[in-house]
Amino acid sequence: MRTVYTMVKRELRAYFHSSIAYAIIFMFLFISGYFFFAGMNAYGLASFEMSKMAQRVGPRELTIAGFVVAPLLGNMSVVLLMMAPLLTMRLFSEEKKNGSIELLFTWPVTDFQMVMGKYLASLAVVAIMLGLTLPYVGFIWLHTTPPWSHILSGYMGLFMLAASFLSLGLFFSTLTENQIVSAVLSFGALLIFWVMGWTAGGNTDWLSELIKYFSILEHFQNPSRGVLDTRDVVYYFSFIVFFLFLSLRALEAEKIGG
Repeated sequence: MRTVYTMVKRELRAYFHSSIAYAIIFMFLFISGYFFFAGMNAYGLASFEMSKMAQRVGPRELTIAGFVVAPLLGNMSVVLLMMAPLLTMRLFSEEKKNGSIELLFTWPVTDFQMVMGKYLASLAVVAIMLGLTLPYVGFIWLHTTPPWSHILSGYMGLFMLAASFLSLGLFFSTLTENQIVSAVLSFGALLIFWVMGWTAGGNTDWLSELIKYFSILEHFQNPSRGVLDTRDVVYYFSFIVFFLFLSLRALEAEKIGG
């Protein structure tokens, strides 16, 4: 564990000694902040209109969970889709380009510790990004009671989704020394997992259901609606383990290939 912790600190220093982490965090907060305050403004206007309408036709239900929280979670998931490849593109590609990957292989550190250290460092950056959006909950609290269960399950879903993105991006970073190529391949692969559920449409045959199951977006639908299903947790966990396993195999091939 101490070796993994050392690797995490090393990678976090690399993130924050350059501008990449600051730029990604800033863009994430800027875009998510825009969607949040736009949603709150629309919610306020809709509430005002509904209060006037209620005087004539009776009360209508308008929830902040459905009007603000769910759309915000969906928008944040799209932003994470675009940001994750930028976080992972340098993890191994930079080491390979600089030639420091051979030096890492001589350290008293296993491939597993190396992969986990880099992966957990990128995950820590995402945790910081999501944590910095928590003041949105306080802003909601100023206006109404926050839908706590919806927010909690939504953030857990976002974290698992981002963790899956990062595991795939880490794998592609082990394949090339070009960071741009790593980012493009990661984004392309993530996009395939993102849209593959759309190809199934509303069909219910076994093949369509299988395609839907492998869609990474399909498993975010429940958390974004405030429902945490164990099937979604199992999917994300399996996705992460699979691509971390592929990363380990890629490193082993790198050693053998010399």
